[in-house]
Amino acid sequence: MNSRQRRGVILLLLSVLCALVAFGGVLSVINDVESKVGPEVTAYRLAKDVPAYQVLDEKAVERISIPERWLSDTALTDLDDIEGKIAANRLRKGSLLQSGMVSEQPELKPGEQEIAIMIDAATGVAGKISPQSRVNIYATFRVEEGDEEREVSRVIVDNARVVDVGRLTPISRSDGRDDRDRRRGDREAEAVPITFALSTLDAQRVAFAESFAVNVRLALVAPGDTAEISEQERTYTLTGDK
Repeated sequence: MNSRQRRGVILLLLSVLCALVAFGGVLSVINDVESKVGPEVTAYRLAKDVPAYQVLDEKAVERISIPERWLSDTALTDLDDIEGKIAANRLRKGSLLQSGMVSEQPELKPGEQEIAIMIDAATGVAGKISPQSRVNIYATFRVEEGDEEREVSRVIVDNARVVDVGRLTPISRSDGRDDRDRRRGDREAEAVPITFALSTLDAQRVAFAESFAVNVRLALVAPGDTAEISEQERTYTLTGDK
């Protein structure tokens, strides 16, 4: 073997050695990363903003994989953990779902019962009412006095607790209770089923208003406001305001 061949063999051996060193370095980096990251587990994050007290469902969250060592002990890893639960406060899109973000739906108190009515989307507090909201329920009636007919607006229930807010539903308004409906005939509208937790008497008032009132409206009460509406303020007529 001449000197040129020996140099070639030496260079070849050096190349193989460098390759082995590089390969060892890559393996070392991979092992180091795996030791820091570890195995991945399933977790869930918010796919959209969720208002406070809104019922959570599968559409509100998205499944992700995250290293187990980076996952907190309070993170929710099973969809069964949110079934039937509500948002404890307003939840932001992209947040990792934690146990403290959800809570059980409140149960009815002794003496309460649930009653649901359809509220016209145009006359309710659009998009601002959620479970656990407090609202005042107003109803407008037509009252006949002799040969005259006048309108009376009355607070039928104050500080009513909302239990659930349903989905926006198309309805047909053909009951003829509103003059505009009489002129236009049947018209399409949208309404939302709102469920309240009320006493027996208040539930009867709401049922009566839904059946006989010209219109039923909701007024959102400020959080923590427990002030009662005086009897003088519960009824309004245009003639009495003059």
